[in-house]
Amino acid sequence: MKKILVFLLILLLAACAPKTSFDGKDRPSVNGQLQVVNGRLADKNGKEVVLRGISSNGLSVGERYINEDTFHDISHVMGANVFRLALYTWGVGSVGYCSGGDRNRLYQDVLKGVDAAEKSDMYAIVDWHILDDGDPNKYLEDAKDFFSRISKDLKDKDNVLYEICNEPNHCDWNTIKSYADVIIPIIREHDPDSLIIVGTPNWSQDVDIAAGDPLGYDNLLYTLHFYSATHKEDLRNKLKTALSKGLPVFVTEFGITSSSGGYPIDKEEADVWIDLLEENKISWCMWNFSKAAEPCAALKGDCLKTKDFLTEDFSEAGLWLIDTIKDKTN
Repeated sequence: MKKILVFLLILLLAACAPKTSFDGKDRPSVNGQLQVVNGRLADKNGKEVVLRGISSNGLSVGERYINEDTFHDISHVMGANVFRLALYTWGVGSVGYCSGGDRNRLYQDVLKGVDAAEKSDMYAIVDWHILDDGDPNKYLEDAKDFFSRISKDLKDKDNVLYEICNEPNHCDWNTIKSYADVIIPIIREHDPDSLIIVGTPNWSQDVDIAAGDPLGYDNLLYTLHFYSATHKEDLRNKLKTALSKGLPVFVTEFGITSSSGGYPIDKEEADVWIDLLEENKISWCMWNFSKAAEPCAALKGDCLKTKDFLTEDFSEAGLWLIDTIKDKTN
């Protein structure tokens, strides 16, 4: 009888565990420092690479997940090979990096996150999360100081990508370019081979505009963001236009919900988006790894864990992400 109970327990645990494989493909340990070759993300030898992963919620409200145990599960249970560290510059309860937040703690969270990602064989995106502040030049001096410091501290890390402005809005491409022309040389002074991601106008949707007048640097990617219940064929056409002009693109943030992060969920449209990204070898990160009370969050609202995650801990969005990574990786 005891053997039967043990066997039934093993079956139950197996049923509760996410069925995601971890095969080591497209990982820092294999691919090293990434670069852009012929408009696409590539490894140290020039071979095409696709990163698939998830973004944090704002670090100021998601610090509990910035640890080695959580990152191990994001890598080995969810199958992600990239994690995005969203450092809000303004807001999130008025505790953004530039608006009253604990700068030292937030800076250390970024360093901890990069280190934890490296130990779990994932790439890490350092995301200067422009949002409600709109124009990235609003906190230009803070950005200059931050990227000077962080690029010095991370210059020897092969798993780091720098995202210098998340979602610029209410400003044009020339304004964003003027900001990038200041920040990119600061990063490259300390980390000359770094891969840098630049946001595009209109909450990182107007990649077609950026494609018509790109920046004059190597190893740059440009950001497109979408939420599948809101952004459909019109935005995909913008992406197709940008790709036809050779613009290197990274979808550093998307959701399977409306653009608010709320309902409805549209998995069918999300699948259409992912198929387009995969066809064009475009890397992507879903928003977001948290238990926030919104359907875009990957964890259920009552999940208090920071490790040993099971299927029952993930939301509908989280389970979709696990299945999608598994499908596209294998």
